[in-house]
Amino acid sequence: MKRRVLFICSANSARSLMAEALLSEMAGHAFEVASAGTAPEAPHPMALRALRDAGLPTKGLRSKSLNEVFSPHWDYVITLCEKATRECGAISPTAQHIAWDFADPVVSGHQSAFARTLQQLRERVSLFVMVHQKSTGVRAPSYDPVTVFKSLGDENRLAMMILIREHQELCVCELTTALDVPQPKVSRHLASLREAGLLEAERRGQWIYYRLHPLLPPWLSRVLDQAADAAAVQFTAEQQRLAAMPDRPLKTDCA
Repeated sequence: MKRRVLFICSANSARSLMAEALLSEMAGHAFEVASAGTAPEAPHPMALRALRDAGLPTKGLRSKSLNEVFSPHWDYVITLCEKATRECGAISPTAQHIAWDFADPVVSGHQSAFARTLQQLRERVSLFVMVHQKSTGVRAPSYDPVTVFKSLGDENRLAMMILIREHQELCVCELTTALDVPQPKVSRHLASLREAGLLEAERRGQWIYYRLHPLLPPWLSRVLDQAADAAAVQFTAEQQRLAAMPDRPLKTDCA
């Protein structure tokens, strides 16, 4: 049976809608998901754009009042701002109430703020899914050391991990330039690293950006830190090619 999750924020125009879309996409087979607002407004165009740029479906997303979702049968009620936390205590009293607090991107009025909030929500929702994987059947990365070190045993894959670690996120074209290898080969390596749970990807506009998986265990993060220090000289050429790359995609343009 699917667990029922309700996301709530003030306007249900950005944060809670994005959280709904993320969880539905990540684990819709395991969760029934909805969102609502304490004072609902229309979905914000920049929130919808951020979702589309990330490759997430927006069809059917709409703002709803608490009255529309009032039910005693929610398993989780997750609030995304302090105002919602104060005002929604009566929603499904038997549910597990979880309080998250994310800044409202609407205040800034910049598309980059919506993309940043979406990325932060993605990390938090990913953790939520992984924590509940035993009851939902969602498979978490095992981070078996043998599998991890096999993945890192290739020079190009290790270089990718170190570059992405340093720059927080890179797209395929940046990695292709840095490694000076064909794009299909880069894509195959990236697919292998994602399969091992070492990277996660996010589409923004025409680009797909790769970053370290938010659930990397501490021991693996320490290994990457030490590997980066030890290989600093070895991957100098890759760093220089990346720094000199012409027409490098601007993250603010893609956000």
